[in-house]
Amino acid sequence: MKTLIGGAVAAVLGLIGLSVWFGEFLQLLAGAIPVMLLLGGGLALYLGFDELKDTWKKDDTVADAADDDSEKYKKEIDELKKEIETLKTEK
Repeated sequence: MKTLIGGAVAAVLGLIGLSVWFGEFLQLLAGAIPVMLLLGGGLALYLGFDELKDTWKKDDTVADAADDDSEKYKKEIDELKKEIETLKTEK
């Protein structure tokens, strides 16, 4: 109950203060919005660059895995060719 009363009093005082100092509130808001945009944009740039680096790392590992797979398949093809040649000579 004390929290409810304290919250109501704070809301009323905030509303009164906002109406009395509305011009100063707008000045504060005008100064705070560019700073928030600047910080938010910097954070977005950092997170975007970090995500881009992660995709580059994934591409590198996929390329390495593809090279490993291609070598494996080449060996398997060579073995199958040898097996076919031995089967042809047995006839």
